[in-house]
Amino acid sequence: MKVVAEERKEMGSGASRRLRRAAKVPGIVYGGDSQPVQIALDHNPLYHSLRVEAFHASILDMELGGKTEQVLLRDVQWHPYKPQVLHVDFQRVAANQKITIKVPFHFMNQENSPAVKENKAVVNHVLTEIEITCLPADLPEYIEVDLGGITLEHSLHLSAITLPPGITPLLQPGSDPVIATAAVVGGSAADNKEDAEKAAAAAAPAAAPAAAKAPAAAPAAKK
Repeated sequence: MKVVAEERKEMGSGASRRLRRAAKVPGIVYGGDSQPVQIALDHNPLYHSLRVEAFHASILDMELGGKTEQVLLRDVQWHPYKPQVLHVDFQRVAANQKITIKVPFHFMNQENSPAVKENKAVVNHVLTEIEITCLPADLPEYIEVDLGGITLEHSLHLSAITLPPGITPLLQPGSDPVIATAAVVGGSAADNKEDAEKAAAAAAPAAAPAAAKAPAAAPAAKK
């Protein structure tokens, strides 16, 4: 994906306000062996790019000053209530230097899982992204999580999925976070079974009085 930027010379809040009135977004690109550069970008193309998930977790080609360099989106500041981008930060990346970034999960096949098809359970996505480290060439746009085998009251941990080659999740030592769980709405399967048994037990005595009220058979006539 490509980003077109221009270097800006004027700094300060007044200069930034003038840029925004001209439908541009102030920003900065930093990192690598070069000095930070203050930049400006056209607002509308940037706004629409920010609505694309891959823009947030991909290596971007930035055109700046007649050259193209690879960057990562690092921060976005939004207006409190308007659909307006106020500022953006980009970081330069080098092919031989590892980067750290959060990558989203893409969940698949949960509608075909035993938990959903057999037990009408709801699958909860506990984590929607994970922080990883990798070389730029190994950066995935997302990580697929197959939920086709999840069963009722089962938790899917990170260790149960296959991560793309070349990436390392950043976790606390010994931790194995839960990514998704499956549970019946309103309670567990055991709770539902217990409720059904109680309901059946409550209904059983009601049949006994009805039987007691039935007229007794007439005694046999004596000969």
